[in-house]
Amino acid sequence: PERFRGFDRFVAREKVVAEMESLGLLEKIEENPMIVPYGDRSGVVIEPWLTDQWYVNAKKLAEPAIKAVEEGRTRFVPKSWENTYFEWMRNIQPWCVSRQIWWGHQIPAWYGPDGHIFVELTAEEAAEAARAHYGRAVELKQDEDVLDTWFSSALWPFSTLGWPDKTPELERYYPTSVLVTGFDIIFFWVARMMMMGLHFMNEVPFRTVYIHALVRDEKGQKMSKSKGNVIDPLDLIDKFGADSLRFTLTALAVQGRDVKLSESRVEGYRNFATKIWNAARFCEMNGCLPKKGFDPASVRLTLNRWIVGKTAEAAALADAALREFKFNETAGAIYHFTWGTFCDWYLEFIKPVLQEEGADAVAKAETQATAAWVLDRILCLLHPIMPFITEELWQRIASDRSGTLVGESWPDIPLSLRDAKAEAEADWLVELISAIRAVRAEMNVPAAAKIALRHRGASAETAARLGRYGDLIRRLARIEAIEPSAGAEKGAVQVVVGEATFILPLAGVIDLAAEKARLDKEIARIEGEIVKFDKKLSNESFVAKAPPEVVETERERLAEARAHQARVKDARERLIAAM
Repeated sequence: PERFRGFDRFVAREKVVAEMESLGLLEKIEENPMIVPYGDRSGVVIEPWLTDQWYVNAKKLAEPAIKAVEEGRTRFVPKSWENTYFEWMRNIQPWCVSRQIWWGHQIPAWYGPDGHIFVELTAEEAAEAARAHYGRAVELKQDEDVLDTWFSSALWPFSTLGWPDKTPELERYYPTSVLVTGFDIIFFWVARMMMMGLHFMNEVPFRTVYIHALVRDEKGQKMSKSKGNVIDPLDLIDKFGADSLRFTLTALAVQGRDVKLSESRVEGYRNFATKIWNAARFCEMNGCLPKKGFDPASVRLTLNRWIVGKTAEAAALADAALREFKFNETAGAIYHFTWGTFCDWYLEFIKPVLQEEGADAVAKAETQATAAWVLDRILCLLHPIMPFITEELWQRIASDRSGTLVGESWPDIPLSLRDAKAEAEADWLVELISAIRAVRAEMNVPAAAKIALRHRGASAETAARLGRYGDLIRRLARIEAIEPSAGAEKGAVQVVVGEATFILPLAGVIDLAAEKARLDKEIARIEGEIVKFDKKLSNESFVAKAPPEVVETERERLAEARAHQARVKDARERLIAAM
């Protein structure tokens, strides 16, 4: 009724109730508790309001888009997200594409004097259509609504390349290979790009859709200002560098799992960047500079053949993981090879060749060239993840090089470079030194204490290796002498590497009884932790009600405690055998 028009809806409602009451039509008024939504920014009550809108028949557009994924023309990684895509697309509703805002692409619809609608590409075409309809020129008014942002975004794969014109860019780059996006816009953006691409281009817009994880805080909580747990990436970059943050996010990008980001993880990978820098400095100071025409297949020294093969293996692992979008495995392969093999072992192995006076000149030259080649490959492999430090080092190491690292090809290192004999020998050396170091750490042997290494049951090959690498073993494992065992020894700990038993006499170096007491105490402490974790995880209420990330953290802590328990028990058993 006209008497109610123009009022605010809340005022109008009161007037309607008052009139119903005055007419005797109001039976009763009841309190009806309900949830009333409010706008986050405006604080205004949000209520439905029926208006005329423009819609797209999304069901018709969805059918070929569903078929494209079913047939594998476009795939989702991880594959499980296809289910989300299908769920939305198979239950799709008409798509409302009109919005009542002041910016955006205006709806291409014009209204004549009698309300007749003309939908055309341009105002000129609308005027022509109106002239044909009315028989004369008339004044048209364009609809004031604008297109939904996602409608415009859905055209992005081809509209940015010059469409509707047939440009060289459109010919070359459509369809593209990979779309990287978040799970929360699979329907809003991915599905709509699929629909529009197939409708206008008759081809899917991308071959693969990689759905990345959600970055949460270190406890697995979603970041929000209200919780105060937002981690500003710019703060992390200022503190640890962009490369460290990039590597952290890559290393934590496990398919199907959210990223738990903590400052300590970024700090840890900052240390990795420092390790790379120091390794490059070591190579530079020891003359390990890139040699033109160097052929890694030509190296002769065992340790050089070993590191060349390990480089090929690491590159193959990184490449295979990258092709499957397992970015964390790519980062892990490069990280473990760079730090755990190249820096911790190879550079230590070659120090005598590079630094001792009287070292063989031919061996030194080969080792310098090999170390430079491996470092160069590491920088290439790391560049997509850590572009800044790798670019800096790549240009610094060889100042006469033209171009940039970003313009280099991805390393293609044949696995034929692997040498089984060299790998067996060098891996044996690493295993032996690691075993000796583990015993020293477990038994609290003072770092400065040098102990003897005796062996029993060594084959001729092992004896020869002990002769070849005796100096390295003595230096890296802090051994004073390597000799055959004369028989059973009191207070000696044994380790087995290959077919040989190695004996480390610790009597007089450590207090065996006191060390056993320490290990007993440590085992008791760990068992207490395990009982605590077990009790918590066997509590059905805790598992059901606690956030999944909290339960997962407790399970990880339990697994770590059990692994630690096993290591300490092994050390205790070795110690008892020595007493």
